Amino acid sequence: MLPHEKITSDTRLGFIGLGYLGSRIARRLLAAGFPMVVYNRDRTKATGLAALGAEVAKDPGRLASDVDVVLSCLLDDAAVETVYLGTGNVLRNARPGTRIIELSTIAPETSRQLHQAARQFGISVLDVAVSGSTPAAEAGALTLFGGGDREAFDAADPIFAAIAKQWFYMGPSGSGVAMKLVVNTLLGVGMQAIAEAVALGSRLDLPRDLLFDTLAKTAVVAPAHVGKLGTAKKHDYSPQFPVRLMRKDFGLVLDAAVQLGLSMPATEEAAAINSEEAASGNEEDFSAVIRRMEQPDEVENVVPPAA
Repeated sequence: MLPHEKITSDTRLGFIGLGYLGSRIARRLLAAGFPMVVYNRDRTKATGLAALGAEVAKDPGRLASDVDVVLSCLLDDAAVETVYLGTGNVLRNARPGTRIIELSTIAPETSRQLHQAARQFGISVLDVAVSGSTPAAEAGALTLFGGGDREAFDAADPIFAAIAKQWFYMGPSGSGVAMKLVVNTLLGVGMQAIAEAVALGSRLDLPRDLLFDTLAKTAVVAPAHVGKLGTAKKHDYSPQFPVRLMRKDFGLVLDAAVQLGLSMPATEEAAAINSEEAASGNEEDFSAVIRRMEQPDEVENVVPPAA
């Protein structure tokens, strides 16, 4: 593509990483009419998208050589580095002028490293962090935070419009994921606060269903947490945003705090409870800390994770 050329519904997209969010985002883009090539390490996850018309690539490098825009939604920094800079060979195989929209939640410095490496190949990179769980992804109602070149960000509006209800340009490379860490700090600490408040209400003999229903209608509960109260009331912790991913994000936040010399005591305590819940190995939602706090024996002797 030419520099800052506007993306259209004819632009050929490649999508790498078809997990909880990635599969739903890719599905929205297919439904919007974008021609698409997809890749996932577990090829069975690409089956549903192939049935909708997506081509399935044998590896990330071949995908990159055949598209105008590469999007990826990957587990962590190591996965991003492998796909783009390592054995995935995306940067080596992509044509000059290809654009990358990296949707993973990773450290800002990793985003900046990818941006610098891609420039040597004539490729632009946006870090566009995603806020919202699987229902929002299915509805095309995500919130996006972008970092990188402003004109490249504006040129990607048609992609953002297919998957999100709002998107914000935050600044140069790394700024999008930096904002995601800020948002997920509030998400994780807020969930722990709700879990403790619910435990208090239960000990004060408030009827459990009434407690959950009333709390969800108060101004002190953020919209992102309201739905979690509804499912937790039914003891339903099916993963929309898995607790293991919240643990990973807490780790990124606390790593950044150490690098910056910043004290975050409330975040450290919330991360400790989250980490203990994630260590159970159950693939459950991060709201499972509500259940953990309702069972006081589960939180004794919890030690904050090392920063």
